Amino acid sequence: MNCESPSTLSRRDFLKASGAVALAGAGLSVLQAPSEARAEAVSPSEKVTLGFIGVSGRGTALMHDFMAIPEVQIGAVCDVYEQRLLAAKERAGSNPKTYADFRKLLEQKDIDAVVIATPPHWHPIISILACQAGKDVYCEKPISLYPAESKAMLKAAVDNKRMTQVGTQIHAGDNFRRAVEIVRSGILGKISTVRVVCNMNEYPGIERVEDSAPPAGLDWDMWLGPAPRVPFNNARFGVHHNFKDYVGSWLHELGPHIVDLAYWAMEPGEPKAVSASGGRYVLEDMTDVPDTMDVLWEYDRFNMTWMHTWCNGYNFGFGAPPDGGRRLSVIFHGTNGTLAADYGSLHVTPDGDRLKDFNAPEPSIPSSPGHQKEFVDSIKTRKQPPCCFEYHVPMAVALNLAHVSLYTGRKLHWDAKAGKVVGDAEADRMCTPKYRKPWTLPR
Repeated sequence: MNCESPSTLSRRDFLKASGAVALAGAGLSVLQAPSEARAEAVSPSEKVTLGFIGVSGRGTALMHDFMAIPEVQIGAVCDVYEQRLLAAKERAGSNPKTYADFRKLLEQKDIDAVVIATPPHWHPIISILACQAGKDVYCEKPISLYPAESKAMLKAAVDNKRMTQVGTQIHAGDNFRRAVEIVRSGILGKISTVRVVCNMNEYPGIERVEDSAPPAGLDWDMWLGPAPRVPFNNARFGVHHNFKDYVGSWLHELGPHIVDLAYWAMEPGEPKAVSASGGRYVLEDMTDVPDTMDVLWEYDRFNMTWMHTWCNGYNFGFGAPPDGGRRLSVIFHGTNGTLAADYGSLHVTPDGDRLKDFNAPEPSIPSSPGHQKEFVDSIKTRKQPPCCFEYHVPMAVALNLAHVSLYTGRKLHWDAKAGKVVGDAEADRMCTPKYRKPWTLPR
């Protein structure tokens, strides 16, 4: 794996950079957030010119994050909704060129890289075409909905020698680093099971909205792109992550952030078998993603599970936000004890007296300068950032396969080298999307 893993630092240098871990009994506290880029003058020749494709809520937030980096300038913005496009142009403050079609933006010669924050069903096509156009790619998660898309995105990045970064910004936080260090230190003993939990209570769901004409200035057909043709509906447009055509499920929507910790710590590669179950058991609103989903992934050294309900917020005694919302954790079960971690806290539970003298390992993974800054630096150094496609795709394939298993109702056996489901032709066909014409998966 050629993505740049953070190198180790001396304890003195590390503590100077990011502060010390506070250990309270068997629990650990989170470190300070990554430092923000310093505002300082940068000569025009050192600027990195970005094009933003998709400038709704997440795209707007990413514009803000990248504009805080002194080396960045915005050269173009693209959106299929004119109202958002003009607002993004004004927000950029640098008079960027504007486009309604991302393919025109990719033709702009001075664009060094693109930031993709469209609905997820667009991510593979845009990412691949951007790589083929010689642009580096920052792509929001989920990068894909199907294994064939994930594989094609990686191939495009490698073949065209492009820098890539997936928008899993939690990876840049110090808390995940401390969790990875604990797992890799061997303190927990041999780990046979990793459990990933993500619960939230959104019952009774969203209000039903009738189909209508799209608002003026919105190209609804282009918004749909490769997805099935359906009438405009403001719920699909506004909360697309609740519809299978655009995201698959909440495993695709939130899994890349949470499962990332398990993949970083355990480095398992693609799974050898996957089984999933779930469905719409409670919600009766107009959305169609599963309100309940459980997954079991089998690897050579351990099993990993995903447990999600959209209609109950129980936190399993860990990670409950004080104001409600998501209850999530990644739980590593070892022969000596169990580590439970979420975005901002850690807790180690000894197994009997096996960890009675537990001490956290010396910090060794340095703090990130910021997830977006990592990407900008990679454009200049030509060294891949930590969450490049090569790092991320094995996890993306695992998430993709879970949906194939869910919708076939069968356990899948996966040949990672061949990129095929073994012994199930129907499931193997479902690993490749059927795009609405004229769109195809670029090769």
